[in-house]
Amino acid sequence: MDGTGPVWQQIGSSFVQHYYRCFDTNRLLLGDLYTDTSCLTWEGEGFCGKNAILQKLTQLPFEKVQHSITAEDHQPTPDSCVISMVVGQVKVDNDPVMGFHQLFHLKNVNSKWICTNDMFRLSLHNFG
Repeated sequence: MDGTGPVWQQIGSSFVQHYYRCFDTNRLLLGDLYTDTSCLTWEGEGFCGKNAILQKLTQLPFEKVQHSITAEDHQPTPDSCVISMVVGQVKVDNDPVMGFHQLFHLKNVNSKWICTNDMFRLSLHNFG
């Protein structure tokens, strides 16, 4: 983070960088980014609460993962939160690179930015 731009943009960008660094190196660290009231929708499947979310993310069926962020957009919300939308590519194990979209709703809880809502989808297209 270079310290330029509105504070909400810096918050969103810092969170996104930290999230994918943790996801790619040690998914157990992602538990600190959620609370017991957080919600995750992963490819249409819903998970509520820190434990359920962490269980889903740590049990994904791959060993190696690398995210590459193509674009990220951040907006402030009227209730002093931040919405972040990420578009990128992900490579898992020996599979081909796939596109993805992810949306985070971030809230400051006890002077720490946590994710209250997280939605993830691979960008797969079936035109047949």
